[in-house]
Amino acid sequence: MPSAAALKKIRPIQLVAVIFFTVSGGPYGLEPLLNYAGDHGALLVLLITPLLWDVPAIFTVLELNSMMPITGGYYKWVKYALGTRWGFYEGWWTWLYTFVDLAIYPVLFVQYASFFFPVLLQYQVPVCLLIIWASAGLNILGIVPVGKVSLFLSAAVLAPVIILIVLAIHHHSGSLSIPSPSLKGITFPSFGMALYTVMWNCLGWDNITTYAEEVEKPVKSYLVSMIIAFVLVMVVYFFITWIAQQSGINHNTLTNDGFPALGVLVAGRWLGIVIAAGGMASTLGIYAAVLLSVSRVPQVMSEDHLLPAGLNKLHRRFKTPYISLIICSLVVSFMVLWTFADLLIIDVTVYGAGLSLEYIALVRLRLKEPQKARPFRIPLNVIGLCLILVFPFVVYAVALGGALSSTPEALKAAIFALTALLSAEVAWRIILISRPHLKIN
Repeated sequence: MPSAAALKKIRPIQLVAVIFFTVSGGPYGLEPLLNYAGDHGALLVLLITPLLWDVPAIFTVLELNSMMPITGGYYKWVKYALGTRWGFYEGWWTWLYTFVDLAIYPVLFVQYASFFFPVLLQYQVPVCLLIIWASAGLNILGIVPVGKVSLFLSAAVLAPVIILIVLAIHHHSGSLSIPSPSLKGITFPSFGMALYTVMWNCLGWDNITTYAEEVEKPVKSYLVSMIIAFVLVMVVYFFITWIAQQSGINHNTLTNDGFPALGVLVAGRWLGIVIAAGGMASTLGIYAAVLLSVSRVPQVMSEDHLLPAGLNKLHRRFKTPYISLIICSLVVSFMVLWTFADLLIIDVTVYGAGLSLEYIALVRLRLKEPQKARPFRIPLNVIGLCLILVFPFVVYAVALGGALSSTPEALKAAIFALTALLSAEVAWRIILISRPHLKIN
């Protein structure tokens, strides 16, 4: 590993953009929410879910990252707190879920691009492969180029959304109001899928810490950047969902055709084109940012002899884990044939399991090393932490239960996700057999 001083470091304003794309990338992908939760339940689910699901994750990441702002982030935290086996589980699960997550974005890019060129739907796989490998090339150049591109794409994503919101309010006839919040009439499977939709659009806060040594003043930068990014994400999500409600757009149309259809309804085809272009920029930015984060995990796991040695090889010029990036891109190239709904369920289910280990690591380190320096500390004792951390577990369990009781396709995806979680133990046993002298703590 190169020393921290030898790495080119990303500035806070670029970090905000990278966080924005890692966690959100704009409202694209939120379209099914109204279909699942209805006009009266959408905003309620949208506001409550991040408070119970995201806020505990954000504070957990901030405290653990302030203790250990190192390359590998959450993998290193769990390994340090719970031991090598659970650290491997954390890295393995995250690797698996990110493959699924990454496969979503090239597919979404083609869907938004087809608004301009419908013929692209016939060439979905080649276009997806082009995006996958172009992003791999960008990431090999290093974190600074990724940060600069993310900053540019952030503007390309937010500008169309702001235009849509302003024009929708300006053109709206009659009074603007917020539908009374209620979950009445929403079936349990639909509620579970609504939770999955919001959870997927708000996950990944821990991913941004895997390159902490490549961030200027990481403790302060992460604190400020994550707060800004969270507020930005929630404001965008609230207003776009509210505008969709006020427009009266058919929920099935919004689900199938996306926010470009809302743009056409509000101001005509020109706005639909602008919104589609924003969706394309969003998917490109998210893909590049998520690939940046996941590529560092197999690198550090390789250094710990938990994955093949070649994965920790750095590019001679750019000092980036190019072998890891290439392998990640190869796997994702085979994942782009899944449907969006199936990928979403698998993604959130596997991610939630890894996030649970981070919560356990937080509590464990409070008990094990209460005096260890924590530049950022959640202002709660251990009992308070345990009570607060019940909320994300409940949200996770309800969402999984809803998926398991919905359509057969969703059930298959959930079962596949659970199988993926169990594969960590199989891989761990293989490591123990193949590396009998591995030091386990």
